[in-house]
Amino acid sequence: MFTEEVLKNVFPLLEGEDLAACMGVCKQWRHIAKDDFYWKCQCAKKWPSVCKRTKPPPTGTYYYKMFQTCSKRRLNRTLPPPRLSFDNLEFFVDIWSEDKPVYSGLIPGLAMETGIEPLPPGISSVLRIHLAKPDYKMVVPAEPRFTIPLNQTVSVSMLVGRSDSDKVARIINRSVFEYIDRSSYRALAFEYLDLSPYYPFVSGIRAWVSLLFMDAEDINNDGVLDVFGIQLDFCDVAETKEEVLWLLDMLDWK
Repeated sequence: MFTEEVLKNVFPLLEGEDLAACMGVCKQWRHIAKDDFYWKCQCAKKWPSVCKRTKPPPTGTYYYKMFQTCSKRRLNRTLPPPRLSFDNLEFFVDIWSEDKPVYSGLIPGLAMETGIEPLPPGISSVLRIHLAKPDYKMVVPAEPRFTIPLNQTVSVSMLVGRSDSDKVARIINRSVFEYIDRSSYRALAFEYLDLSPYYPFVSGIRAWVSLLFMDAEDINNDGVLDVFGIQLDFCDVAETKEEVLWLLDMLDWK
């Protein structure tokens, strides 16, 4: 075993990551390496200005905590449990063709989470593959089924309500399905989310609503699309159930 004097002379020369590794060698090394003097040396290497404080910092582990917190950017941090649950959410969906309503539904949150099981016969293999992908998406059957004409402007609104507080927030409002992807059998509309003023530096997050339509060999400009499902996702930023719930919690609830 190294003597305590040797360790006390070596530790200030180490880099912070190596010093942290030494704390796991044995109790003796950990006891010595926890001395905040060594971590003050590490902080002084990275941020010399921290040593110019006129007021002395608290004793204990001040510089150790500073180094651990500020030396590296923490990625992929685990989210805390969301405050919202699909159990107490409900979604209000309205779809228009020009100014004529073609669909109006109140969808429970649990239904948005469950998806479409089983998938109806007659849908394309491309759409089946899309719905089977692991990325988190909320899909519900269009009940009753409806059709949309290709030669008319089709728009969608979606609000979300909380049964635990009677508050409502907007997800998307009269956004037009400007893009019809016939290769993937989806019509897509989006709108930037209106977030709470408590998050003033968060912007540019889009909500996407997709209409899923049946396979059809011949669709011309005067034809119609047979819609069997509605999909909501926030694929720009939210890829898990927990991320989606936190994003919904950030909306401007009224």
